[in-house]
Amino acid sequence: MPAITADTLTLPRVAVPDSTTATPRTVRTVTTAPTGYEGEGFPVRRAFAGVPSGQLDPFIHMDQMGEVEYAPGEPKGTDWHPHRGFETVTYMIDGVFEHQDSHGGGGTITNGDTQWMTAGSGILHIEKPPEHLVVSGGLFHGIQLWVNLPRANKFNPPRYQDIRSTEAVLLSSDDGGALVRVIAGDVAGHTGPGSTFTPVTLIHATVSPGARLTLPWNEEFNALAYVMAGTGTVGAERRPIHKGQLVVFGPGQTVTVEAGTKTPAAEPNLEVLLLGGRPIREPVAHYGPFVMNTRAELVTAVEDFQAGRFGVIPAERMPHTN
Repeated sequence: MPAITADTLTLPRVAVPDSTTATPRTVRTVTTAPTGYEGEGFPVRRAFAGVPSGQLDPFIHMDQMGEVEYAPGEPKGTDWHPHRGFETVTYMIDGVFEHQDSHGGGGTITNGDTQWMTAGSGILHIEKPPEHLVVSGGLFHGIQLWVNLPRANKFNPPRYQDIRSTEAVLLSSDDGGALVRVIAGDVAGHTGPGSTFTPVTLIHATVSPGARLTLPWNEEFNALAYVMAGTGTVGAERRPIHKGQLVVFGPGQTVTVEAGTKTPAAEPNLEVLLLGGRPIREPVAHYGPFVMNTRAELVTAVEDFQAGRFGVIPAERMPHTN
């Protein structure tokens, strides 16, 4: 899991918040993600399965894609498909993914890159591994997150952000035992490159065996932690966690994760995605690739898609994988 690496001893350090003035967040729930398949058949873990939507707001859906080592001819993606009413965030940890959409956005993302697409009023897009990777096979691992849009922004024009791995803000824990990659939002005055309509924080942290990471957290935001690899504990109560589990924290001003000391050689570090945002607290009507506020708006979304109002697939379009 290379993503973005750095010498933590040379990076700005995030001081441990004063526990006498900053309230630590306790653990509300820990759930284990079930496995499934997405698109044309790539394996995923459904990170939010079984978690009440009110605890996830403003997030709608999240998949851990892979981690899988494809044989030649096996890599898969998605065919052209629509979205409306939210943002899709694809964080590529290992491997390569190509994107193209009906509003001129697109590009290739690879180790540590992030694609942040605002579907807004409606868009068509495709995500797939490049042809050379289909031929050769290889490692594929990433995260796709859906972030809801407030009612006032659901019909904003679509936009595409290509966030390179070199743009992520790199920080270190107070003792140098954890590398913190800030993709979006603010951590102790350090702001990531992602521009969002809904205020959110998105972080990938690598915590070395036995090290502990405590970060200040906006008390207006919810707080979630998803374990991509390794084992450890979370919260002041040190609740055990392992790969494929989602942690929902309660209210407070700091979040804590700690890596275990007895770790498998294949996953020596605790790799955790920390995310949170200001809840929108609006009605959610969700059907497939559309996230709106009412059932009537979902019906309109389907009708608009069928009428070709989400844009036109480019003449020089990417073919789907198979």
